[in-house]
Amino acid sequence: MKSLCAVSVAVMLSVSPVFANDAVEDTASLTMSEADFTACVSRLGERAREAGVSAKTVEASLSGLSFNTRVIELDRAQPEFTASFAGYFNTRMSEQRIQRGRDMLREHRPLLDRIAREYGVPAQYLVAFWGMETNYGSFFGRMSVIESLATLGCDGRRSTYFSGELVNALRIIDEGAITPQRMQGSWAGAMGHVQFMPSVFLEYAVDDDGDGRRDLWGSVPDAMASAANFLRGIGWETGSRWGREVRLPEGFDYSLAGLSERRTLAEWQQQGVRMTDGSALPQVEDMRASLLLPSGHQGPAFLVYDNFRVIMRWNRSEFYALSVGHLADRIVGAGALSRAPVDAPRLHRDQVKVVQTTLNDKGFEAGEVDGILGPGTRAALGRFQKDQGMIADGFPGKEVLARLGVEVE
Repeated sequence: MKSLCAVSVAVMLSVSPVFANDAVEDTASLTMSEADFTACVSRLGERAREAGVSAKTVEASLSGLSFNTRVIELDRAQPEFTASFAGYFNTRMSEQRIQRGRDMLREHRPLLDRIAREYGVPAQYLVAFWGMETNYGSFFGRMSVIESLATLGCDGRRSTYFSGELVNALRIIDEGAITPQRMQGSWAGAMGHVQFMPSVFLEYAVDDDGDGRRDLWGSVPDAMASAANFLRGIGWETGSRWGREVRLPEGFDYSLAGLSERRTLAEWQQQGVRMTDGSALPQVEDMRASLLLPSGHQGPAFLVYDNFRVIMRWNRSEFYALSVGHLADRIVGAGALSRAPVDAPRLHRDQVKVVQTTLNDKGFEAGEVDGILGPGTRAALGRFQKDQGMIADGFPGKEVLARLGVEVE
């Protein structure tokens, strides 16, 4: 898979995309001597020239760079506590963001409708990604992309990935899309209205406004068309939505939930799953969906379709994908969720490791003990709950945590 765009880089370190693993420990040094950094940048410049970047661009872009320790600090940073869906979702689904999205849809409607016809991605999704990534262009990031990527490329932790992205960034400058000074973005090199990484820019960015440049910083048409082109390129299914909130019956078998469990809508209908108003699910032949319970059986339930998985190719977070989908719905007039997300106990990473270790020891196969409460751990937690005669929703509530030896407030 191509490297993903966006805030993805920041979120999944806590979205982030797939990085090359250089097998270097997280405890690697946060600093580098000026001489070592200068030598590394020189090697990166030579690599860029060998890749076809002009000597003029290499010289203009790489001269005077400094090793940015703040970038390394952010790269090393891992959240000490797990984030709940309620906390993530409620922070991003503000009334201000929803209303601003509606305003943006109205303001750019002719442009967005044309792009939707051309690429097959509805306008509200483009606006939702825009809102999630940069709050509709209000904040792109203020760091030099070149300096950030050079710093990360010279650091030992993920040098293969970021060295390649630096060369890609220089190719973007070389084509005349932007100057080195204006190429600002996130600490990890994500850029513009929709926060593309350089490799994604090179493959999917388009010049929609016809000015001869692919400008994701100053051109809304270029940014929206590029986002649509990227989504189409990674598999967006025209005519299908992302998913929807649903209602579950009393006595539902919650062990059926999870992204890895897929059934047809007819099969979900047979399980008693209904629209939130109690009506039958749409009768779409062979459409398959997974059921997600991001805050357990007391919170909202979602059936998610293939386009949900496409959203997760943009950012590999279920919370992000659910938020994009719901924001898109709200932008075109849908109401709030019928069931509010339920907050989870605040777990330290070390507590999550205890949960994972205990589940593994008991034979429930939570996978790697990494302190991350991901889908594998949630699935194992659900199997443990079922074994204990509890509601098997995979939600880390106080009772199941206590049975696993983790006490929370």
